[in-house]
Amino acid sequence: MKIFLKLLAFISFTSAAFSAFADTAYEGMAKPWQMGFQPPATPIMEKLNGLHDILLVTITAIVILVMIAMAYIFIRFRRQANPVPSKTTHNTMLEIIWTTIPIVILVVIAIPSLRYHYYMQQVVNPELTVKVVGYQWYWHYDYPDNGGFGFDSYMKKGDDLKPGDHRQLSVDNRLVVPVNATVRVLVTGADVIHSWSVPAFGVKRDAVPGRLNETWFKATKIGTFYGQCSQLCGVGHGFMPIVVEVVSKEDFNSWVAEQQKKAGVVPAETKATPAEPKPAATETKAATATKAATDTKAAVTDKKVATTTQAATKTEKK
Repeated sequence: MKIFLKLLAFISFTSAAFSAFADTAYEGMAKPWQMGFQPPATPIMEKLNGLHDILLVTITAIVILVMIAMAYIFIRFRRQANPVPSKTTHNTMLEIIWTTIPIVILVVIAIPSLRYHYYMQQVVNPELTVKVVGYQWYWHYDYPDNGGFGFDSYMKKGDDLKPGDHRQLSVDNRLVVPVNATVRVLVTGADVIHSWSVPAFGVKRDAVPGRLNETWFKATKIGTFYGQCSQLCGVGHGFMPIVVEVVSKEDFNSWVAEQQKKAGVVPAETKATPAEPKPAATETKAATATKAATDTKAAVTDKKVATTTQAATKTEKK
């Protein structure tokens, strides 16, 4: 079993390495003759990849054991070896074994499955929030944390494709996010049900009209990652690609500043703070009157003190 696991891991990592270094710029997409999933680019996909490996080993072991048992039955209990068949109908111990073993297998599978499920559904403290709206047949992206600017993302057609673009995968405007940042994605639909899916991120969330769904990811690699709408949404369903560009935080800040300038959005930190309201005329008059009264009382008190002092001095002289 350990040898099989090591061989499986070697094949997976070799495939990932060839996929990662085939091009200068990393691209998260399916490669010709690729085995298994796309190389993971988020902690979510890393966990899903691990679960897939566990399930693959488990189902392989089950198939091998069942095939061995069937081969033994075919040979051991064939007609030539058993001219008089057994009339046994029940075996309590055997029935307990073949009932208990599947239960144990399901429990072993359920524990990591539920743990990863809750990990994917947890409420995170995001560093960036992006709103995704699905239309027939394109995507719209908003950045509410960066002034609320937004843009549409359409698939590039034949005449618009440039060297390095991928047919039916490249778009005119990419979703840009910073690397190693927790990104919350709010997904909804404007007309019919769509599905925002990026395989390398392990993210797939339905865009339902009238409902705001939420998911998250944390990209750990700089590069370009591709996905597609994964819910039948009409005749243009196959022409709704998704492209996420993961860049450094410095490049992301520069890109945000450029997009804000194009959209005419004033960054939050540069917005003018409102001036403090001036006091009302009534309040000003009242304050002036109070101050005058105070000054008058002080003058009267000083005069009385001076008079008392003079009187005391005259008395001493007498």
